[in-house]
Amino acid sequence: MLPVPPVKLGWTRTLALAVAVTVLTWSLATAGRLYFRQYSTSGAEGIWPTLYPLHALIHWDSGWYEVIATSGYSYTPGEQSPVVFFPGYPMAVRGVSWLLGVHPFLAGVMVSTLCGLLVLPLFFAWARRVGGERVAWLATLLLAAYPYAFYLFGVMYSEPFFLLLVVGSFLCLERDVLWGAALLGALATATRPVAPAILVGLVVRQWERRRQQGESPRRSDAILLLSGAGMAGFMLFQWLSFGEPLGFAKAQAAPGWDHVPGWDTWLKMGFFRVMASSIIFARKAQFALHALLTFGALALAWPMRRHLGWGYSVYVVMVLAIPALNMKDFWGMGRYVLAAYPCFLELAVLLENRPRVRAAALLASLSLFCTLALAFGRGAWVA
Repeated sequence: MLPVPPVKLGWTRTLALAVAVTVLTWSLATAGRLYFRQYSTSGAEGIWPTLYPLHALIHWDSGWYEVIATSGYSYTPGEQSPVVFFPGYPMAVRGVSWLLGVHPFLAGVMVSTLCGLLVLPLFFAWARRVGGERVAWLATLLLAAYPYAFYLFGVMYSEPFFLLLVVGSFLCLERDVLWGAALLGALATATRPVAPAILVGLVVRQWERRRQQGESPRRSDAILLLSGAGMAGFMLFQWLSFGEPLGFAKAQAAPGWDHVPGWDTWLKMGFFRVMASSIIFARKAQFALHALLTFGALALAWPMRRHLGWGYSVYVVMVLAIPALNMKDFWGMGRYVLAAYPCFLELAVLLENRPRVRAAALLASLSLFCTLALAFGRGAWVA
C-alpha cells in the first residue's frame, strides 16, 4: 500500500508532482519539436516566431483558440467555424493576453500551465474527501500518469481549465458551498458542451448527500440548476449573433470534421472502417487505444456507484456519452476521458490492494504518456 501523506504534506507532494509532470511534458514535447523539426500545426510560426521551443505546446486546436481570443466568434453553415469551441478557455486566454500584454499563444500556454499546476492538488483534496486518505494519493498518481494527461500541463488546450472548474465544483458541493458549486459548474459548462452531465451529476450527488445525512432536499439545493447557465448563455449568444443556437453542434458536421449525426456515427462505422482497411499498425493502435480507454472508463461507472455514489457514476456516464455519441470513430475520446475524473479514484480503489497490478498499470500508462507527449510535440495528431 502506498504511504499516505498528511493533509499539508499531501498538498505539497501533489504540487511537486504537478511541477515534475509539467517539466516532463515540456521536455518531451520540446524534444519532439526540435528533433523532428516539424512546423506548428496551429500556424504559430508566422504569427509568433519568437520562443521557438514553446511551439511544441501549440498545435491543432490551439490555432482555433487563438482565433477566438483575437477575433471572436463567427459561424458559416457547412464550414468549419470557431463556434465549435466554447468560450470559457479562449476568453481566459484573451483576458491574460490583455492583462499582461502578451500574444494569445503565450497567454494560452500560461493559462494551461497554471491550471495544470493547480489541478492535481485540487483533485487530491477532492479524492481525499470523497474516497478517503488511503486512495487519494494513488488516484492522483493515476491521473498524472494517464496517457493523455500531458494535455493538462502546458498544452494550449482547454482540458486543464475545464478540469480545474469541474473538480472545484464538486469539491464545493462536498463542502456544502452550493453557490460555489453552481458558479464553478456554470463556468465549466461555458467551457465544454457537457452541461447535462455536470448539472445532473451535481443534483444527484446532492440528493445522495441529503439522504445520507437523513435530510430531505431543500429549496436552497435548486441553486445547483444554475450550473447549466454557461452552456445556455453560449447558446443564447449564438442565437442572437448567428440565428442558430446549436451552431456549435451543427458545425461539427462540416467537411474535415465530418461528425454527422446518424446511424453511421452512432454505430462508429468510421472506427470499424479504419480497423478493417488501414495497413498502418500504429494508426490502428491509436484508434484502438481511444476506444479501449472509453469503454474502460465507462466500465468503472458501475462499481463507482457503490464506492463513490450514484452522482459520480451518472456524471461519468453522461460526460463520456455526450462526446462519444457525436464522434464518428472514437478519435479524441482518450483526451475526453480526463473529464471523467472520478474514474481515477475508482481505479485507485480497485487497485489499492493489488500492488503488482498497480505498478504495472502505472508503468504502462506513463510509457504511453511519454510516447504521446513526444509525438504531440512534433506535430502528430494524437487526439
